[in-house]
Amino acid sequence: MPKFLITIVGPTAIGKTAMAIHVAKHFNCDIISCDSRQFFKEMTIGTAVPSDTELQSATHHFIHNKSIFDEYNVGDFEKEAITKLEGLFLENDFVVMTGGSGLYVDAVLKGFDDFPDVDPEVRTGIASQYDQHGIFYLQHQLQQLDPDYFSVVDTGNPQRMMRALEVSIGTGKPYSYFLKQKTNQRNFTNVIIGLDADREIIYDRINRRVDMMIHDGLLAEAEKLFTHKNLNALQTVGYRELFDYFEGKYNLDFAISEIKKNTRRFAKRQLTWFRRNVETKWFDYETDPKVIIAYIQQLVIHNPKCR
Repeated sequence: MPKFLITIVGPTAIGKTAMAIHVAKHFNCDIISCDSRQFFKEMTIGTAVPSDTELQSATHHFIHNKSIFDEYNVGDFEKEAITKLEGLFLENDFVVMTGGSGLYVDAVLKGFDDFPDVDPEVRTGIASQYDQHGIFYLQHQLQQLDPDYFSVVDTGNPQRMMRALEVSIGTGKPYSYFLKQKTNQRNFTNVIIGLDADREIIYDRINRRVDMMIHDGLLAEAEKLFTHKNLNALQTVGYRELFDYFEGKYNLDFAISEIKKNTRRFAKRQLTWFRRNVETKWFDYETDPKVIIAYIQQLVIHNPKCR
């Protein structure tokens, strides 16, 4: 029997976790998280980690498996996730994967070539310019050198932008060029489900989720992490804005409004990224899970390898 990786994507707060659990329970299989911030055990509320009840409903992998102090990147995740999938597929023909980090999703679904080495002086020069001119320098340079990647990257994350600039300047080719190289062969079949809604609905769900995070203690969680605010893992919407509040740059109400605004922008970039994949079958976020499960079963039945 062929193996099927059922991947559920979509913007933040759309309901990916709940749908993934429905699908995993039907196929009696595990879930792999590819949310690049839910890996870190020090971050719970601000990353919308599944609740204890959700985690008990289906076995999850790559949730709170790393520390913010660990060096961990998309290449590391690709290797670990593929190894995990190989083991899970020995026990089951299905695995569910879900998360909102497009680069990490693509790493598992397709893989990508290793990025070339870059002269350390290029890296030093970019860091120096960032220190002198701030994040706007990175945003401007990346928009000029790689508009494709600029349209989907978190433009509030200096580490990701610096990495893209290192490759773009050091090789003379856009960072996104290396994401489009010949992809690796996988020993499983991809079934990709996208969840979507009208923009007003997505924005309302985001706003209500942020309010719930604040109610659940995001402020205290961010305060505990404040002394480590320069770590790459913490260059994340929901924490950056509160760090600025702790530094007195603006008041709490404004910080919360900034979290909502930046999360809405992040959701827009997520949709831009995920919509590039023509293999994705999109459903309204309120679609009955039974309908989506039936669609998956039809794909499995009509897969030539199943005959």
